[in-house]
Amino acid sequence: MDIVRCLQDFNAGRDPERLQMKYRNMRTSPFVFLRGTCHLFYQQLPRGAMVESAPPGWLCGDLHLENFGSYKGDNRLAYFDINDFDEAVLAPVDWDLVRMLTSVRVGAESISASAAEAQVLCGHFLDSYAGALAQGEMRWVERDTAQGLVGRLLTDLQGRLRADFLNRRTDLDEKGRRRTLRLDGKKALPVSDKQREQVTQIVRQFAERQPDPAFYKVLDVARRIAGTGSLGLDRYAILVKGKGSPDRNYLLDLKHAKPSALLPYLTVPQPKWKSEAHRVVALQRRVQAVSMAFLQPLRIGKQSYVLRALQPSEDRVTLDRSSQTMKELERVLGVMGRLTAWDQLRSAGREGSATADELIAFGQRKKWRKQLLDVSKDCAAQVWQDWQTYSQAYDDKAFKP
Repeated sequence: MDIVRCLQDFNAGRDPERLQMKYRNMRTSPFVFLRGTCHLFYQQLPRGAMVESAPPGWLCGDLHLENFGSYKGDNRLAYFDINDFDEAVLAPVDWDLVRMLTSVRVGAESISASAAEAQVLCGHFLDSYAGALAQGEMRWVERDTAQGLVGRLLTDLQGRLRADFLNRRTDLDEKGRRRTLRLDGKKALPVSDKQREQVTQIVRQFAERQPDPAFYKVLDVARRIAGTGSLGLDRYAILVKGKGSPDRNYLLDLKHAKPSALLPYLTVPQPKWKSEAHRVVALQRRVQAVSMAFLQPLRIGKQSYVLRALQPSEDRVTLDRSSQTMKELERVLGVMGRLTAWDQLRSAGREGSATADELIAFGQRKKWRKQLLDVSKDCAAQVWQDWQTYSQAYDDKAFKP
């Protein structure tokens, strides 16, 4: 396979400036490469070695260590859950599992863990997932029930002051009355006049249907730098009036929704959605116990966008074996495993997904666990090989958009 051509074809049409950032980032480690090449992972997934009896479920589609995080729900409480649904589809449940296990193996070096420790973490994730699935109960992780690293993350999020968050992402004018987004080249870039007008129009049309349209008055817009797989798509950070300037402004995230990267490889029939943004939002609401604040599908012409509260990348658990015990890491992987099971149970029996009883029966079986552990080793080896090929071929000319 021509890795260079495959990546260029998939990323064609993206914002050149942010796409170059994506290409450079993907060279830094095989884990970042994995995050940026979801389409390549499923193109090469050895389906013949996967679990034939795995039931269909509503999946994140891109499950990996960094797609779990904390967020404030629409009830303003803090939760920890899967938080990225750009690739969400109906597919065999083991697809999400094997991608997650592969991310643990490929990301082991990034978290200072050995291959043997990664194997233990993979086993703990699967056992926790299967145990929660077999139990058949749907739960969630919030501040009052979370422990360890996840508990501390949620406590920090719930206690975060809006003014402090705004101060990290915006600048105040000399009189301290008006904020503008900070264009630091790391989290935000300037927009063109045309982009600013388009985003303002989208938000204005949405605001007209809301009880308090003035809340969504756009004060500033910037191109947002965030994520890996989606880097280069139309994505904007939006500063809105909220409940008043300067310290009660709100930050929103507006992201262009593209078809799932899994779509070419699916054999399970998919529902018809009004737009790709409607797919992303509907499945996020279906899977999460509590939806993220401001989560809405927006559409203008043929383009659709997902609106939600701006979620900082730092609202993720930082795993580091050099400063954390294996018990602490196992606890986090256990939470992630149980969340995956609870989310699949929550969306069971909807538009073609397996029933809760079928998922429970799958969780009670044990043979497939070793099978997925073995498959994930092969997938991780393939990712390493592809990353090395990519790194050797990489240069700004070869990957110029």
